[in-house]
Amino acid sequence: MDLLERLITLFAENGYAAVLIALLLCGAGIPIPEDITLVASGIIAGLGYANVHVMAVVTMAGVLIGDAAMFLLGHHFGVHMLQWKPIALLMPPRRYVKMQDKFSRFGNRLMFFARFLPGMRTAVYITAGASHRVSFWRFLLLDGLAALVSVPFWVYLGYFGANRREWLRMWIQRGQHSLWLLVVLVVLVMLVAWRWRRHKRNNAA
Repeated sequence: MDLLERLITLFAENGYAAVLIALLLCGAGIPIPEDITLVASGIIAGLGYANVHVMAVVTMAGVLIGDAAMFLLGHHFGVHMLQWKPIALLMPPRRYVKMQDKFSRFGNRLMFFARFLPGMRTAVYITAGASHRVSFWRFLLLDGLAALVSVPFWVYLGYFGANRREWLRMWIQRGQHSLWLLVVLVVLVMLVAWRWRRHKRNNAA
């Protein structure tokens, strides 16, 4: 039985609480793919074990709480966290230096796009907190905007594919590319809306 099937069984037997705990563990850097966890939560909703809209709210909460916890730990303990064994395994000093360099190059944008880069999220969020270059509320806004794109995508993909597993597996494989296309579309819409509002404001002045 692969990871997806094990998660489906676990979530079906234990409900929303199991989903929430699993996502908190994902946020802490435990090697459980967040995307597969979200898909599994959608599948149990599709199979009738949960309400999909409630599940979307629960998964958003799990994702944001997990991310916020890593940011706040980094903010409070800073580089001292690198001496903790679990964190040292996840982010050795060399990787921390690389993350700092990425922040210098990309700034706050990195916190938005990190959500779409599996394997980088926890390291980015810890570094964001430890750097003290961004406030908690700005972090939560950027991370929340990214989660509003990615979390419903995976949850509803699982929901609609609950009884079509081959179709679902195909879209899980394609999902990351499709998600990036969705991100680009959302960013373009936001950019057009911002320019339109700016143009309207300038004309009004």
